Amino acid sequence: MSSRIQFTHELELLNKEVEEMGELARQAIEKAVKLIVTGDRALEDEVRRLDKEIYKYDNLIEKHCLDLIALHTPVAGDLRTISTCLKIIEDLNRIGRYASDIAEVADVFNGQKFKRMVNIPHMASLVVGMVTDAIDCFTTRNAEEARALFERDDEVDALYDSVFRETLTYLFENPNKITVGIHYILVARYLERIADHSCNIGERVVYMVTGERFDPMERKRAMKGNGRSMDEFVPRHELDEK
Repeated sequence: MSSRIQFTHELELLNKEVEEMGELARQAIEKAVKLIVTGDRALEDEVRRLDKEIYKYDNLIEKHCLDLIALHTPVAGDLRTISTCLKIIEDLNRIGRYASDIAEVADVFNGQKFKRMVNIPHMASLVVGMVTDAIDCFTTRNAEEARALFERDDEVDALYDSVFRETLTYLFENPNKITVGIHYILVARYLERIADHSCNIGERVVYMVTGERFDPMERKRAMKGNGRSMDEFVPRHELDEK
């Protein structure tokens, strides 16, 4: 087998490993939120197991990437792909940790009634969708869909703000629920951070596919300023040329 054919095979395997790690992260979020909502304690062990598996994939993929760089000295697009994988697994590892943190909060909710958790499952659904689509963008090399993740992040941010305000109002009226209420806000915060990591993955996919870096915050400011959609925004390198 020629060196190039072997390298291509290893890249395909690397992509598959990242996809599998992403699927584990998605499952961890789903199970962690289900644990919070239902109180099914068996799910806590499942989330911990998934977190450990995610960590193993993190180490496996990092070694795979470094081996590819050392043995094949990739350039251009191939090097961007490998460096992107190294960055993405950092985000997926953090997502796994946040899922584990959410599961740990379940101990506080156990046996205690708190206002209906309407926004948490809705936030979780949006966030799981973002993680899934972020990995899909990586798999399909779809830069436009990757950029669109930032629009959905705004909705998650708005839900977090809503949870924060409504929970504080509730706690003023029910101070005996303060411990549960604070942890309720924490769960929403963890979900909001997972959405941010999904956007990080999207940003990295755009760079991998196009070789262009973009400023997500600049895009958000532009959208808020004039109502433009994300895909209308001019890439940074084009602005620099004007």
